[in-house]
Amino acid sequence: MDKISLGSVIPAYPMPVSLVGAHVDGKPNFLAVAWFTMAGYKPPRIAICLGKGHYTNPGIKENRTFSVCLPSEDMVEKTDYCGIVSGKKTDKSEVFDLFYGDLKTAPMIKDCPLCAECVLAEIIEGGLNEIFVGEIKGTYTEDRYLTDGKPDFRKMKPLILSQPDTSYWSLGEEVAKAWNIGKRYKAKPE
Repeated sequence: MDKISLGSVIPAYPMPVSLVGAHVDGKPNFLAVAWFTMAGYKPPRIAICLGKGHYTNPGIKENRTFSVCLPSEDMVEKTDYCGIVSGKKTDKSEVFDLFYGDLKTAPMIKDCPLCAECVLAEIIEGGLNEIFVGEIKGTYTEDRYLTDGKPDFRKMKPLILSQPDTSYWSLGEEVAKAWNIGKRYKAKPE
């Protein structure tokens, strides 16, 4: 099987979708973001990549806080709405029922199965984007989304984005236990 070059493009690979929250001009605003990742273990950090022109960016910079909320499949319509409508023109502060943890300028969404409130640790310039790295100060869920005290993604039903076909997907089945299945691998003798 020969590999073919797709050129210098963003690879088509599924990504979990989040709703990033921040106070902008004194009120809550949310933006759908699939470009995010864990960025540190101790202290726990998360990074979000936003285009420099987004309405949310100045709010994060001003308050030095933001939230990352993971919506479930049944929130797809509201999530997509927050990705296609700008807070510059539309007040998105009442799209969701909100709550706050210790950080009073990092709004979180009650209906999201998992939410994290963050303090801005650093901003990295990246071409047309700004990468906001936040230290996670609190993570919130509900008992109904836990199994043995741990988040259960089957119960959370996270929303997944596929690009470049721009489609939302649901999470598939468990394949194997991480840091375990590889123990069965036997290297080929030389």
